[in-house]
Amino acid sequence: MIARAGGQIVLVAGAIPGETVTARVVRVAKSVAYADTISVDQPSADRRASFDDPLCGGCSYAHITYLRQLELKALVIADACARIAHLDLPSAVRVAASPEMGYRMRARLHVRDGRIGFFREGTHQICDPRATGQLLPATCDRLERLAAELRSLGMGHAGEIELSENLEASERVVQVDAGPADARTLQRLTTNDGFTPGPFVTDVVTVGESPPIRLRRHVMSFFQGNRYLLKALVAHVIGQLPVGSAVTDLYAGVGLFSIPAAIMTSARVTAVEGDRFAAADLSANARESGAPVAAVHQSVETFLARVRPQTGGAPAVQTIILDPPRTGLSRAALDGVVALHADTVVYVSCDVATLARDARRLVDAGYSFSRLDAFDLFPNTPHVETVAVFALR
Repeated sequence: MIARAGGQIVLVAGAIPGETVTARVVRVAKSVAYADTISVDQPSADRRASFDDPLCGGCSYAHITYLRQLELKALVIADACARIAHLDLPSAVRVAASPEMGYRMRARLHVRDGRIGFFREGTHQICDPRATGQLLPATCDRLERLAAELRSLGMGHAGEIELSENLEASERVVQVDAGPADARTLQRLTTNDGFTPGPFVTDVVTVGESPPIRLRRHVMSFFQGNRYLLKALVAHVIGQLPVGSAVTDLYAGVGLFSIPAAIMTSARVTAVEGDRFAAADLSANARESGAPVAAVHQSVETFLARVRPQTGGAPAVQTIILDPPRTGLSRAALDGVVALHADTVVYVSCDVATLARDARRLVDAGYSFSRLDAFDLFPNTPHVETVAVFALR
């Protein structure tokens, strides 16, 4: 939260707008200071009891009532669009709510001193993931047993753990980064008593009246992490696409949007993914679905540099779906998108600042900012997923 002291902007962790707190400055940068709340002198009506360890990863909004969290995220979106992009929102933003507990299907955890957990904010200290509520209780039970097994083998500092579950949590895969550890030992640890033999899990996604769509994904592949809002997010993105359009899905991942788009809207889809794990999943999912999806394993920049806009007649690409990493679009990627002159750009973003930056560039290139919706894929954190729609003027 933002405070001002002697003209200095101070970002205060653990506070809520409108309340008075005593805070300690812990770091001063060039244009902003950072502070931690030490005591709450005049609490907000929106304050609630926080989790056991409020500094554990994924808990930085946990002291705020959930409805107020959604309101704050809507305000953050509007502020970023106004302050960074100098754009007004097409309409007031409603942030779709998620259950707060057990929402997370993917996580990177750490092994330190024989414990498995998240890092506390700004440190490499391990904290208990169970107390944060992000993971299902059964998942935490299995991680605790895995930690005990690692300790018994003298592997209490194994490194990092990648965890993936499917929507129903009927499949759960982990990958342990344990350096030169015996491969057979790791395989035994990660395939018994609650873990699925890896490295894949499979989700069955049904959107609207569509038939069930099976999507496999490697434990290392990117995938949206909230099990409760996944189908709503996919349905919303697909709902922005014209029927029968020529669609290019950039940063396509395992095909979460590409394959439903082809099946539900009769789109002809070119899906582009640079990561080797996700690209392999994308190709396999496209084949199994039988949908008209051409899977391309290339970086987005390389692909766009080789695509030439069609001259005369209908454009070669009528609709573009973007789901870039938190850093947003590179300059080369944005220039390539603009050069295609697609009628519609649907931009899925997990970072409002980079979305606002790229929205300004798209508007300057001839697009109108026609719609923005939000989904709370990350309860109890400042993060929010947005879907912005741009139409060529």
